[in-house]
Amino acid sequence: MDEKRLVRTSKFLSKVLRHRPEELGLALMPGGWVEVDALLAGSARKGLPMSRAELEEVVARNDKRRFALDETGTLIRAQQGHSAPVDLELEPAAPPGTLYHGTLERSLPDILKSGLLKMRRHHVHLSSEEAAARAVGGRRGQPVVLAVDAGEMCRDGWVFYRSGNGVWLVDRVPPRYLSGC
Repeated sequence: MDEKRLVRTSKFLSKVLRHRPEELGLALMPGGWVEVDALLAGSARKGLPMSRAELEEVVARNDKRRFALDETGTLIRAQQGHSAPVDLELEPAAPPGTLYHGTLERSLPDILKSGLLKMRRHHVHLSSEEAAARAVGGRRGQPVVLAVDAGEMCRDGWVFYRSGNGVWLVDRVPPRYLSGC
């Protein structure tokens, strides 16, 4: 699969598996799973036909491991980032002492006032690596990386989760837990 089709297919899967499964006549099962055969049939009806091999290639080659197949290969899901209602069935996990969040420089005044908010998604996304946060923050402009005192948050009772691709998730991050890198 060429790079252009890979990116286009990945973006399509993100939209469908995270935000709009109903566009393909799908409903997210607990854990965010959908049947691969139903996804492939719905994609073909929507005008983006793909083979099972192409789907598996997108899952395997996605640099952020956004998607996962179950052990049988019959179900697929997005690892996190959902705005569609779904229980991802994640277990609470103890985070490292510091996590990172990449954002745009122009968003900094609002974040310093209100903290990190999940907006339309289920959680705020955090990284265990500063470089990964910088890459996320730089997708649409000048990036700023914020350090999150996750250890202190955890001691204060905030609940963290870790998705299957290593992204740390929390409901929100109040400003007092944030600092610049």
